[in-house]
Amino acid sequence: MTTTAAAVLTDRFDTEVLQQHWIPLSATDSDTAAVLRERLGVDFATARNRVWETDDFIYLPVVVNHKRGDTIERDTIMFALGSDFLVTLQPDGPFTLFDKAVAKMRRNPVLTGSPHGVMYALLWALNEESERVIHYASDALEAMNGDIEMATNGYDRRGREIGVADMRGTMSRMNAAEQIVSRVQETQLQLARAARHLMADTRGGDLEGLIAILIADMDGVKQHAGFEHDKVRYLQQSVMTWLDVKQNQIVKVFTIITAVFLPPTLIATFYGMNFTWMPELEWQHGFLATTVTTLVAAVIPLVYIKRKGWLR
Repeated sequence: MTTTAAAVLTDRFDTEVLQQHWIPLSATDSDTAAVLRERLGVDFATARNRVWETDDFIYLPVVVNHKRGDTIERDTIMFALGSDFLVTLQPDGPFTLFDKAVAKMRRNPVLTGSPHGVMYALLWALNEESERVIHYASDALEAMNGDIEMATNGYDRRGREIGVADMRGTMSRMNAAEQIVSRVQETQLQLARAARHLMADTRGGDLEGLIAILIADMDGVKQHAGFEHDKVRYLQQSVMTWLDVKQNQIVKVFTIITAVFLPPTLIATFYGMNFTWMPELEWQHGFLATTVTTLVAAVIPLVYIKRKGWLR
């Protein structure tokens, strides 16, 4: 098949076959929305991003997460499923998230024979995108393992001691990964709900078996997201434990310094008072005796701390 013939077939498939049962509606296309409301009774404003059922349509919202470049974007798609048409309210501009669904329907044209088959393909594409987002979050967590291991050891690759400020970037990326995984879990719940409504509205046939498999796949992606969520929680707990240990070490250092210098400070305070008569001033070795007393007062708490093992 030549390139021109393939392009003609693709255009025919998209325009003549898909539009028989699927009407994608842009979120800002108020004119088309008004026509659909008048001719088909599709009213997304009444549904208001919730599950809503009328005599002609059932409205099913799904908040999807999809990867665009190096960022994860979040959009809401509203399905209006009827007996003859499926209308999807989707974001403005080229919405490439459904390209996989179109390709799947091109491979299996039977799906284009009903709005239920089209919706199955669209939900399948959204589930595949959720799996892709989970892999993205998993790769991000794997990339942070080196930083977390260095933090646990306490030194970076140059042998410099790692401080609390050095882990801010890692913690920020970790929190972002957790947010992505949590949102995917929410998406999978909404996808599974939409698939169950689709199955309930499907009247037997092979499509019911396909939807059952799709629901199982959605649950598998949800379990994968749960595993990644547990992993990011474990990594966060590891970092927080290290930060607590680091802060305890800092507090311990200041405590030891305070304990060592408190007795000499007390002695210096006494000699800083304006007494009328101080006998040490008349001694031949008064200065030496005072100095030795001050050193002994500093060494005694240091020896005590060392014997207790608080310097380790």
